Amino acid sequence: MKNLLLKTKYTLLTLSLLLIALLVTGCNKENNYETLDSGHNQEIGPEEKDEKIDINIAALKGPTGIGMVKIMEDAANKETSNNYNFLIAGEADEISTGLIKGEIDIAAIPCNLASVLYNKTEGQIKIMGINTLGVLYIVETGESINSIEDLKGKTIYSTGYGTTPQYTLNYLLSLYGLDPDKDLNIEYKTEATEVAALLENSHDAIAMLPQPFVTTVMMKNENVRIALDIDKEWNKQNNNGGVVTGVVVVNKDFLEKNPEAVDLFLREYKDSAEYVNKNIDKAAELVEKYGLFKAAVAKAAIPYCNITFIGGSKMKEKVEAYLNILYNQNPNSVGGALPGEDFYYIP
Repeated sequence: MKNLLLKTKYTLLTLSLLLIALLVTGCNKENNYETLDSGHNQEIGPEEKDEKIDINIAALKGPTGIGMVKIMEDAANKETSNNYNFLIAGEADEISTGLIKGEIDIAAIPCNLASVLYNKTEGQIKIMGINTLGVLYIVETGESINSIEDLKGKTIYSTGYGTTPQYTLNYLLSLYGLDPDKDLNIEYKTEATEVAALLENSHDAIAMLPQPFVTTVMMKNENVRIALDIDKEWNKQNNNGGVVTGVVVVNKDFLEKNPEAVDLFLREYKDSAEYVNKNIDKAAELVEKYGLFKAAVAKAAIPYCNITFIGGSKMKEKVEAYLNILYNQNPNSVGGALPGEDFYYIP
């Protein structure tokens, strides 16, 4: 009987220990599950916990907006990291006013305008990347121009008097030893359509035009040909990185409040620019869909628009060199002074 009681106590003790072990193990499993679940939530938490923010983005009609079209499409399909509201403007003043007032957070604009706005707002506009390199071309209806030196003694029609096209052409001519005031005649017209008309009505007319006007003229007149690529000719004589046409800028206050959102946008922008260059047909359709210009023109023009995305120190080097050239010709072209170091946003 005594042995039976001992055996029963032993059995009960064993069962108790087993039950305790099971309870401990169960608690540990539950805690491990919570820990893993918590870790999982931490990984995806920013997407679930933080709501998408609204970002107002602007671009000009023309090449400087082309690199954004894939982002525009992704935003329309709710596939971007944040909510992007796009403004496609026909005039730079509309974007400038929005940036100054803080109504526009991010914009694709001409490089020199970014510097002008930086000076005007005392540093409230920062540049984040280059989105368009050279878009200027020398075209002609004849066969006489095969080098910059061939322009000597000729008449060139162009637009952009008192703006970057004039300064770019003057600097390029000087690189090849030509004086724009003495060695050739440059006639500036108000509208690109005027230049196009002159090309159509002459068998030996020479002009400097930007894309996509070059493509538009060539589509209307089979006698027009591209004689010289301004950016390529520039780089033959100058190692400073060439012409910087368009850049992406951000409002400083918005950047300081939303650095992660800005960095996400930059990654999406880079992907968008790559998409445009690799999928020209589809990109051309998006160019028309979002009101930049017609798809047929875009399809032919994109390979000549030098769409890109260059950020970081390389961006800074290229922009500084280009703005220096503009400043030396006319300080007002960059807002009266060269931007300081705080002009450049390098993540």
